[in-house]
Amino acid sequence: MEDRVRFALEKLLNVANSDTGQSRRAASFLLAWWNAADNGGFDLTDLSNVDLDIAEDMVTIFTWLAREEELFYPTEYRGEIEQIIARWRPENIPA
Repeated sequence: MEDRVRFALEKLLNVANSDTGQSRRAASFLLAWWNAADNGGFDLTDLSNVDLDIAEDMVTIFTWLAREEELFYPTEYRGEIEQIIARWRPENIPA
C-alpha cells in the first residue's frame, strides 16, 4: 500500500472513531470496504456531506482500490475496524 493511501486510511480510521455525522459517514465508507454485505454500503451522496479533507481521503482510497487487481483490506488494521464495528454496527459483532 502506498504511503499516501495508508495516510488517508489512518486519517479516516481516526475520524470514524469519533461521534459525529462525519464520523458515521467515514465509518460507513470503511465498513463498506471491509464487508458491505454485513455492514452496509456507502451512499456516494455522503461525499458532499463531509469536509473536503475527508472526501479527498475517501477518493484517494477509492482510486487506489480501483487500480488494484484484487480487492483486499489491510489486515494490520483489523483491530481498528473491529472498534469501528463495535461503535457503529454493534449488531454485527459475533456472539
